Amino acid sequence: MTISPRTVMRIFFHLPEPDEELYEQLLAVLEGITPRVQPHPADWSADVDLTGALRYWDREAEGLAAVIRLRALALYGVQSSAGVGPSRMVAAMAAALSPPGSTTVVGDSAYEVAAFLRPQRVAALPGVGPAAARSLSRYGIYKVGDIADTPLTTLQRLLGAAAGRQAHDRSHGRDDRPVVPQVAPRSASAEHRFDADELNPDQHHQAVLGLVDELGARMRTENNVCCAITLTVRYADRSHTTRTRSLAEPTAHTPALADTGLALLASLGLQRARVRAISVRAEQLQPAESATHQLTLDPTDERTRDLEAAIDRARARYGFRAAGPASTYQRAS
Repeated sequence: MTISPRTVMRIFFHLPEPDEELYEQLLAVLEGITPRVQPHPADWSADVDLTGALRYWDREAEGLAAVIRLRALALYGVQSSAGVGPSRMVAAMAAALSPPGSTTVVGDSAYEVAAFLRPQRVAALPGVGPAAARSLSRYGIYKVGDIADTPLTTLQRLLGAAAGRQAHDRSHGRDDRPVVPQVAPRSASAEHRFDADELNPDQHHQAVLGLVDELGARMRTENNVCCAITLTVRYADRSHTTRTRSLAEPTAHTPALADTGLALLASLGLQRARVRAISVRAEQLQPAESATHQLTLDPTDERTRDLEAAIDRARARYGFRAAGPASTYQRAS
């Protein structure tokens, strides 16, 4: 097994509430350490290539990660957690296991990487969602080590050619993806936290509808549209799953956002998942006047958009909760 000599950190910023401006300020903290920062605004995290920074600052990875976490806390009052490893994948998995205020470091030797990966549950491996994990469990594959020990051809029969190859490579610690410095794209997000870990799929469904309704209304108020939707589901064990899907056309139309959001939710197969929070992010915002809308002869679409405009006017006058789709409101007990 060939392990890259890079040192990569994945850091999660635990923002008290979605705040794009604060997130950009935290990214500036990272860029004060190294310019090799790749933002992940869907879950307020970032990948940081520390390889050169370790030599420049003359620190070990854990010490430099501690400096970054301390600066974020001292300057902006934001707690963070981090994982460090020889690849983006290992760093992300290590970060997912780190409670706020701590860093998990995985060494770069083949033995250290294997010792970290093999005991992890299958669903913790990036690219293996809940549905794939359930499929693998039916064949006695529960841990990442089980995937590593399964022949590639068998995995490809179970998961498909591309997914099987990816799972096989990642179970052996192979991930050559570079950290690509970039500016965080403009986006808007909303999050729903359940009062208790929620197993009911109907509640997951209702939460997504409420979030896309909120985002759609916000974008229309600000005269924006988005090009894609990102859904992030956080589980009781602090792990999370994130999926992104492009829209057919840039839009702020709530039904179009809802169709995409619910399709992403369905793709996760959360029948028995204990969900702690769900967030939806509208990606690649742009001015509404720069987007085009494909005309349709369906009168229902026109009526829906007229109703949406009426709801927006009522909310502007009486407040957001004054009106909205019935599906986004809790049923009276």
